[in-house]
Amino acid sequence: MSTLQEDVVTENLKTVIDPELGVNIVDLGLVYGVDINEGNVTVKMTLTSPACPLGAVIQGQVHQALKKLPWVKEPKVELVWTPRWDPRQMASEEAKMQLGIF
Repeated sequence: MSTLQEDVVTENLKTVIDPELGVNIVDLGLVYGVDINEGNVTVKMTLTSPACPLGAVIQGQVHQALKKLPWVKEPKVELVWTPRWDPRQMASEEAKMQLGIF
């Protein structure tokens, strides 16, 4: 796994904006990990809540963002619920400012 490839995937995932919060999923801290294995890319992520009404939309956007990378053969999104998402701990400083969390 290349750190460069991981960085490219992460930067590409910043184009996926949570429609309810208006902040990208990377800065929100929703992406827990990226696994790259010979062109197969799995993104481990969570949602703001298990009942997120736009979860399927966000997953679809992640899948599409991964497919835009020419070397990605098989994009996969794996939803995980542990640890539970906590914006105070997981969001970037910029995202906290956008969300009004101080």
